Amino acid sequence: MQPPAVIHARCQRISRRSRCREGNSINVDSLSDKVAIVTGASSGIGRAYVRALVEAGARVALIGRDRDRLESVAQHLSSETLTIAGDVSSAEFDRHAVDATMAHFGRIDVLLSNAGLYLSGDFADADLAAAEELLAVNVFGAISIVREALPHMRAAGTGDIIMTSSVSGHQAIHWEPVYSASKHAIQAFVHTVRRQLVGTGLRIGEIAPGVVLNELWGIDENSDTASRLTDATGIRSEDVADGVLFMLTRPRHVNIRDLVILPTSQEI
Repeated sequence: MQPPAVIHARCQRISRRSRCREGNSINVDSLSDKVAIVTGASSGIGRAYVRALVEAGARVALIGRDRDRLESVAQHLSSETLTIAGDVSSAEFDRHAVDATMAHFGRIDVLLSNAGLYLSGDFADADLAAAEELLAVNVFGAISIVREALPHMRAAGTGDIIMTSSVSGHQAIHWEPVYSASKHAIQAFVHTVRRQLVGTGLRIGEIAPGVVLNELWGIDENSDTASRLTDATGIRSEDVADGVLFMLTRPRHVNIRDLVILPTSQEI
């Protein structure tokens, strides 16, 4: 049985900032007052997604396993947020999280299905329990939250779903066979569901980063990553978030299905 989900709402006065993110020309006015769900929101890319959306004026439901970490992210945001703690690999939890978001905000405009685990190494030595957990989160959890949100988004006749994949979903990488398999599954899911959504007003896509300098890669974001950025062998979580903002702010007749974002010097 899954542990009970923890929900906490936080409402703060929205501090309006410039809608053009520093360092790029993305106009994010269209995201103001939108309602977004972000899974894996307590760290890394998910945390960067949340911050970027709030900066753009969106209201966000943060989903993750660790309630304290979610609250730590939410307490520094100048927008209305909802934190929901639980495990996305549970279909029951995903249904509850979507229902809680609908009850609190009344709609879902954006779903960023981002929660994920990482595993690498020789498959002959693989820990199958760890592999099973990874597939439960990276594949089932990633698509289960989409399944629960889709009826609400289809009823609205508009909305965006973006899934965090990886360059490993576009090219099989030999040192991470299970992780690569999970991301190939996400790519296939996005490609097929996009065709099912033709004519509904909904868009779905996936963003596929290379090496990101965050916890998933065992890198403490508070440590000095300047050298990795200087030699262009890694990108920041914020760089991935900028890519998502670009996808979300395209005209409605444009659907970016796949966006691969790599460090300039990554040899892959």
